[in-house]
Amino acid sequence: MKQREADEIRQNVRASYAEVAEASNAGDCCGVESSCCGVAADQEINAVNSVRMGYSEDDVNSVPAGADMGLGCGNPRAIAAMQAGEVVLDLGSGGGFDAFLAVAEVGPQGRVIGVDMTPTMISKARSNADKAGHTNVEFRLGEVEYLPVADAEVDVIISNCVINLSPEKARVFSEAFRVLKPGGRLAVSDVVASMELPDEIREDLQLYSGCMAGASTIDTLAQMMRESGFTDIAIKPKDESREFIKDWAPGRGVEDYVVSAYIEAVKPHKTSCC
Repeated sequence: MKQREADEIRQNVRASYAEVAEASNAGDCCGVESSCCGVAADQEINAVNSVRMGYSEDDVNSVPAGADMGLGCGNPRAIAAMQAGEVVLDLGSGGGFDAFLAVAEVGPQGRVIGVDMTPTMISKARSNADKAGHTNVEFRLGEVEYLPVADAEVDVIISNCVINLSPEKARVFSEAFRVLKPGGRLAVSDVVASMELPDEIREDLQLYSGCMAGASTIDTLAQMMRESGFTDIAIKPKDESREFIKDWAPGRGVEDYVVSAYIEAVKPHKTSCC
């Protein structure tokens, strides 16, 4: 993909999610059809969407008000196996929902870093953290292709329906590999393509921002991850997710082509040369 095209996609995604954050702050619906990019004004609706994607009601009720924006396509916490004292990185942290759930997992000795490319989202997440009194979570402005995180700084990377939004996914995985400690792990929920997308879906920028048109096939993602250095790669589609994906773009038939999946991998420990 040419850099100009990648930048156009990235700018469109940034603008769409800035609209989501601003609409959430104002208490209005953003007007984007996709559930992945269309937060509802009603927090009860957001809670229902989150439970539908795999969170518990306790999860939804435990985070600061406004952190759950009803976004995503699954629950990465379900596969991350976070431990007390670990450092967690949340890619595309939005209003901070998954980051705040991670804080509860890692405890006061742990630390959580959220990265998002939308300034309005960062401001929202930081405000939510202040309201909740969290001192071991921080939110950094940055792109997932160019992470503002040091080498080998984190134990586990989580993300919820964000990597599919990147026009440079191979670079996302390379950056993820760089910032993980040896033995660290990737545990994300994302949308993948079960077959090649038709042009009318793949070239629709609104569907790209809606977490559909940017989906890569499982084989393509696995190859990118292997080339980045990851091992123990597992990509597990969830066919039941088609039930909520079809609501993201009613009548477009996107659920025939994309599905939510759990994606896991490990950064191996260095081995001595033989």
